[in-house]
Amino acid sequence: MRKTALITGISGQDGAYLAKYLLKKKYKVIGTDRRSARNTNWRLRYLGIDKEILREEMELGEINEINRLFEKYKIDEVYNFAAQSFVSTSFNSPLTTSNVTALGPLRILEVIRNQKNKIKFYQASSSEMYGKVIETPQNEKTPFYPRSPYAVSKLYGHFMVRNYRESYNIFATSGILFNHESPLRGEEFVTRKITLGLSKIKKGELNYLELGNIYAKRDWGYAGDYVEAIWKMMQQRKPEDFVISTGKTYSIKDFINESVKCLGLKCKWKGRGMKEVLINTKNNKVIIKINKKFFRPAEVDLLQGDASKAKKMIKWRPKINFKQLVKMMIESDFYRSDIKF
Repeated sequence: MRKTALITGISGQDGAYLAKYLLKKKYKVIGTDRRSARNTNWRLRYLGIDKEILREEMELGEINEINRLFEKYKIDEVYNFAAQSFVSTSFNSPLTTSNVTALGPLRILEVIRNQKNKIKFYQASSSEMYGKVIETPQNEKTPFYPRSPYAVSKLYGHFMVRNYRESYNIFATSGILFNHESPLRGEEFVTRKITLGLSKIKKGELNYLELGNIYAKRDWGYAGDYVEAIWKMMQQRKPEDFVISTGKTYSIKDFINESVKCLGLKCKWKGRGMKEVLINTKNNKVIIKINKKFFRPAEVDLLQGDASKAKKMIKWRPKINFKQLVKMMIESDFYRSDIKF
């Protein structure tokens, strides 16, 4: 029989890619967003699936709205991507972040617990939960040390999933996803800020770009690969948590250098610390500057995942490497930036 999946945060990067993946598998897909994001469906249009999804409004802060949807539809699988997902914003709005990112999944789990039919639940956990890392690389058994209200909120949701799984025998699983990017990444995230900003600089539409800590290292993968891992996690006989990552790390400076290379810009770095800049050697203009306002109050310097468990148990491996990912994003932003999102 055709399965029905509920995807919260459908208009985000992961929600959109997963929706496309599930539609190919003949799922009926219901997508929800908060009211303020109701018209933000450019990613679904970009993927050509906006007409194939049943859209509903749902605020994770209101349990009655969650209940309403579970009464309206017979849902088989729930994929929770909805969150206040910006680390920097979480420092400015810790209460809002906690109410949505921490308590949101708890409200869904409570509704599922009271349903008669068995419903599977996926929680989007985050590598940010490792924060000030205890060991490298990080796996499912690595202790957590969150360094932002966002990471603390994600950790609350992560442990609540485990608690409901063990207490009520609910099929609830968390994917500890390391950084995953794509042309659908929001402009607020540093990778997209770089590819879009440098594309505009190349075309003469922007003079320079300002960034924060360019020496932070991350394990970057492709979001389109990661949603396949998410689905595979939900098809296991028993629910377990999985780290999903590439196992390779690159600094933000590495990401910039690869982006510059893809755009054919001739550049060189000059200076140190807050005075470090990237110069376009063709016209000797500064195109990247460092600005302290983009530094976090508590920095996370290195994240590197160990996805050995996922490779062994769900037979998942990333297909797109770092260079392919950067090229994909640059080509999208440079050649298709005229699309009105």
